[in-house]
Amino acid sequence: MKQFDYSRATSTSDATRAASVHGSAIIAGGTNLIDLMKLEVMSPDVLVDINRLDLHQITPTQDGGLRIGALVTNSDLAAHETVRRDYEVLSRALLAGASGQLRNKATTGGNLLQRTRCAYFYDTAMPCNKREPGSGCHARDGFNRILAILGTSEHCIATHPSDMAVAMMALDAVVEVENTTGDTRKIALDDLYCLPGSTPDVETVLQRGDLITAVLLPQPKAGLHVYRKVRDRSSYAFALVSVAAVAQMDAGKIAQISLAFGGLAPKPWRNQQVEAALTGQAPSEALFDQAADILLAEAQGFGANDFKIPLSRRTLKAVLRTVTETSQ
Repeated sequence: MKQFDYSRATSTSDATRAASVHGSAIIAGGTNLIDLMKLEVMSPDVLVDINRLDLHQITPTQDGGLRIGALVTNSDLAAHETVRRDYEVLSRALLAGASGQLRNKATTGGNLLQRTRCAYFYDTAMPCNKREPGSGCHARDGFNRILAILGTSEHCIATHPSDMAVAMMALDAVVEVENTTGDTRKIALDDLYCLPGSTPDVETVLQRGDLITAVLLPQPKAGLHVYRKVRDRSSYAFALVSVAAVAQMDAGKIAQISLAFGGLAPKPWRNQQVEAALTGQAPSEALFDQAADILLAEAQGFGANDFKIPLSRRTLKAVLRTVTETSQ
């Protein structure tokens, strides 16, 4: 690990100002950043510690939603009474991620911004366009079993690793961001992330010095909440495929449904066309196959991850059976 300086922010303005300096990085729980620094995948000159900022609260919003401070830990968020009752898919997703020890340290803001677990990104001896733009992407023809089949480009096929973000995508989460001038803006979670295109090193729309201060959830969605995660082992493993679903039935038809997917793309994935095809329809195997066809219309495997395409179909159909049968 290279030598670095350390500063402790005492206010959000202090944090954004310090983070705007080239070579700085914000640290909260550090569950991902410290590993990357040890491997010299990331080598910040200055760490800006934000743990003393007043961003640890979960509070109701005036419109009946929930405001989650960026420093709320994954454990506290998963265990919060309102989250467990009204946003169950989020609690389920959080508890499916990492380990209890990591959830005790990992924060809401940091979870959204964690980096890919692609082996080539972590190995500084190997080319990686995300780590070193223009160096190449060996994952396309190499070890890519856990990597993306949707939203990829010739420059990068990395996946976003978060479980929490998948559930938040299904819940229409909005991210609150403060910049160096003290202004705040709200970004829909789906708009926070960038697809790799020709610049896989640009992962979000955040600018230098921007600080995520909270995540806003709208009013709870009625219906059954399901989070299904398919992985290589039952704990402490990233998703090969995951599905977050919230569905409500009415008179034998799907009245409303929200779906988001993990393990498939460089960002938590949502396809509104899939939801539109399901809404207002009576559940059937043919309908579920149609939804899977829409989801996977542009899916592309790269050898070792080809199995993700049929696995995604089976997982989606299994989730749809669960939410429509149980919601009757």
